Amino acid sequence: MTPDNDPSPPPFGAFAPNAAQALVIRLAHGSGLKRGAFRPMLTRTVNLLRAGPVDVSYQGANFRFYHQVSATERGALFNPDYNREELDFLRSHVPPGGTAVDIGANVGTFALPLARHVGPDGQVIAIEPHPVTHARLSFNRNASALSQVRLVAAAAGDSDGEVMIETDGDNLGASHIVVGTAGAEAFKVPSLRLQSILEQAGATKVDALKIDVEGFEDRVLTCFFRDAPQTLWPRAVVIEHLSRDEWQNDCLADMISRGYREIGRTRSNTLLLRG
Repeated sequence: MTPDNDPSPPPFGAFAPNAAQALVIRLAHGSGLKRGAFRPMLTRTVNLLRAGPVDVSYQGANFRFYHQVSATERGALFNPDYNREELDFLRSHVPPGGTAVDIGANVGTFALPLARHVGPDGQVIAIEPHPVTHARLSFNRNASALSQVRLVAAAAGDSDGEVMIETDGDNLGASHIVVGTAGAEAFKVPSLRLQSILEQAGATKVDALKIDVEGFEDRVLTCFFRDAPQTLWPRAVVIEHLSRDEWQNDCLADMISRGYREIGRTRSNTLLLRG
């Protein structure tokens, strides 16, 4: 793998799949192998054919996927429809030239397709605190020539300051904010309220918002809806609900009480629409 602190990483395309890797990826795309249960096997196979990242297109953007250490990157590499229902929902409610926000942007599998949709006159605010993941997000944005993506190297939270985050050693994409006692591998990152992030970005309205912060969604959203002007409230929201048992407040119920409606639900996410 290429080091993420390399100031001049090889350009996109340097790790294009070789013929054997491309065959495995195509077979996955066209079969039931793209499902989650098979992805660890697929990633081992692709890595045996050549170790390291893979440069591919996903949802119209360019990505260097480190599929060995991230479930999100494995999903997008082997399943061309990964998160498509959520993406299509958000795209249907953000116009060209609009504004979308991605909280917990990871390597950009939501932010960059949304940026393609809003176009050069729009804006996507992509918030990702983990320095390694943020570097990969930045590379993918640049490889896709999507300057309308504004990167925020901080965690969204309920205060402006610092928080501790730690990483699941088997899945970099599952890095999370520490609540309680921090482990030995935890480290500090900046923390900003969502309202602060939007104000710093000069956003006056938000058309669509996606949030996936591993059980910290309530701390981000509850104070935002309490304090922010309604002009900043997003029309469409995708929120991961897999870790809702870790919420201190039911932010879904709070949003529904403020006029949002549940439009749909996938295995991982709840889809909400305002009005």
